[in-house]
Amino acid sequence: MGDKNIFKEILGHKSATLGLFIVVFALIISFIGPQIAPYDYREQNMIDRFHPPSSEYKLGTDNLGRDILSRILHGTAITMQIGFFSVAIGLTLGLILGLLAGYFGGIIDRIISGLIEIMLAFPSLLLALVIVSILGPGLYKIMLAVGIRTMPIFARLTRGQVLQAKTTDYVEAGEVLGATDLRIIVKYIIPNIISPILVMATLQISITILTAAGLSFLGLGAQPPIPAWGSMVAEGRAFLRYAWWISTFPGLAIMFIVMGFNLLGDGLRDIFDPQLNR
Repeated sequence: MGDKNIFKEILGHKSATLGLFIVVFALIISFIGPQIAPYDYREQNMIDRFHPPSSEYKLGTDNLGRDILSRILHGTAITMQIGFFSVAIGLTLGLILGLLAGYFGGIIDRIISGLIEIMLAFPSLLLALVIVSILGPGLYKIMLAVGIRTMPIFARLTRGQVLQAKTTDYVEAGEVLGATDLRIIVKYIIPNIISPILVMATLQISITILTAAGLSFLGLGAQPPIPAWGSMVAEGRAFLRYAWWISTFPGLAIMFIVMGFNLLGDGLRDIFDPQLNR
């Protein structure tokens, strides 16, 4: 990457620009959503149950008379927290394991690689489902469960990048100069493998949000009255024929934010590795 201005590169890439706009918009809403929400997301009004979208209720109300817009605005912060914190957990654990396996090799590599392969053998949603079933439902537990699910993905990527970096001249020069293993890893290896890891992290946020929404849909995510988008979709599925808005708008919110991270991640991949465009 060298002397590239990443922000200018993103603005010069159409899909990355759109993705960045969506992500920034979602981040802003996650901070100001509770302040601009027209109603308390917990407020029930049984008289206005199943109220369709109108000037009073912009996105309608649910089966308990709660304002859908207010619940989506509050749920944005929850969704972003799950996305960022879960990936941060997986990235941290995966980076450590990948560095150990790729740099030291031998028995350490065999043990870590075996663990990675076992975890990757399970479908991602099934693995997260097993973990959250053990830990129990809840917002922080779902973050941990989904974070552990992403760990082997980052570990495998990091290991492969470290194996490539070990053969480069700058790493060999550091070894000749007597640099310690820690110094070589921190100063020479990590800065030169961070680009693909950041791309993967951006893409994994979207997958993490989908996984968390799936778990919430099954009742294993954040518990009521917390307005998790997945649980909102689940709550409205029984009323789709005459109250389509209950599930539709939270579903569109999930699609919107997932699309944003995917577009940004794809754009970053094109910027960091221009050869992919050839």
